[in-house]
Amino acid sequence: MSECIFCKIIKGEIPNYTIYENDFVLAFLDIHPHALGHTVVIPKKHIENLAEINEEDFKSLMAGIRQTVIILKEKLNPMGFNVGLNDGLTAGQVIAHMHWHIFPRFKDDGGGSMHSIINNKGKLEVEEIAKLFKN
Repeated sequence: MSECIFCKIIKGEIPNYTIYENDFVLAFLDIHPHALGHTVVIPKKHIENLAEINEEDFKSLMAGIRQTVIILKEKLNPMGFNVGLNDGLTAGQVIAHMHWHIFPRFKDDGGGSMHSIINNKGKLEVEEIAKLFKN
């Protein structure tokens, strides 16, 4: 099986614009940005989705995302951030290597909140869905 583009970036086979790096994560500017400073944070291990990551690695990943936000705040001084994960093809995940997007937000930048991603509650009422989670 061939390696994904993110694995090649981690190995240095494809250049990137690194924002932050530690032993577990690499954060770099998205080459097709949707916002000023749009950054992608990836685990250096090939992990495809959120269900596959173990708790220790998840904590390391979150710490790397947090550190990247701190750096972006210091350098770009945005008014806020959207931080998100496209988990699975239907959710918009194009590369099968978990990656988190950080979008620095600025006044009047034309962006929306996480609530603007989808607005289709489905056919079940909240109470019916809640019953699915009861033992």
